[in-house]
Amino acid sequence: MKPKVSLITLGVRNLDRSRSFYEALGWPCSHSTDDIAFFELDGVVLGLFGWDDLADDAGVASSDGVAFRGASLAHNEPSPDDVDRAFGEFLTAGATVVKHPEATEWGGYSGYVADPDGHLWEVAFNPFSDWT
Repeated sequence: MKPKVSLITLGVRNLDRSRSFYEALGWPCSHSTDDIAFFELDGVVLGLFGWDDLADDAGVASSDGVAFRGASLAHNEPSPDDVDRAFGEFLTAGATVVKHPEATEWGGYSGYVADPDGHLWEVAFNPFSDWT
């Protein structure tokens, strides 16, 4: 199997609100219907789908979505200053601060925001990778 991620789908409570949030980041919506929206990012597609619909599609019980889900998404930048800029763009788009960016014990720089449905996004600089 080729090692890759093709699509990340987030369950959202309000598709219009979430689509507007990601569009406010400057991410163009490549396709949407009344039920789903897709954003073609650099090498991966982000899908937004109704929270309960996604749970139904996967055949799992839907929860209230408030608790930690055991996952985060990451947006890496080439420098700490770029992290601060991107972090601010997330906040301007409507994200909430989970953890302000700070130097990490492993030598990077990172902070966390939550999108309107509580999905965690790490905004990070990793001096040991080229994931930007």
